[in-house]
Amino acid sequence: MTLFNLTDLAATLPRNARLIGLDPGSKIIGIALSDVGRRLATPYGAMKRGKLADAAATILDIARKEGAAALIIGLPLSMDGSFGPAAQAARDWAHAIARETGLPVAMMDERLSSAAVNRALIEADLSRAKRAGRVDAAAASYMLQGALDLLNEPRPEE
Repeated sequence: MTLFNLTDLAATLPRNARLIGLDPGSKIIGIALSDVGRRLATPYGAMKRGKLADAAATILDIARKEGAAALIIGLPLSMDGSFGPAAQAARDWAHAIARETGLPVAMMDERLSSAAVNRALIEADLSRAKRAGRVDAAAASYMLQGALDLLNEPRPEE
């Protein structure tokens, strides 16, 4: 399965199908879920990053249970927008997850998502221990919300 751009992905989705947002880190994968109207992203949880087959099975279980039809995976571009080793690793993982799950995948720039989420959780006065347990899913939600906002922007008439 190939990777889509956001607009092409949206055109393939059934009505009222949710999106799953994934923020793959080196140890933990943050998970977020959109509403059926694809306007609001919420943190869903996190899973340990292990074997690809295990991650794919968990993602498929969530997709079936929640009515999700596609994945938006975070792309950690370098600060200057270039494609560094972390972005290449994320793209390789996205291709592998698409192949394993059979779900369509698009990638979304996730630069500074974890930093923004950490800042918000600090401002909410959460302790370091509580922040550690929530930052991955919240970062996935932040990234997915960015994708939803782009999908819902008015488009100029063609």
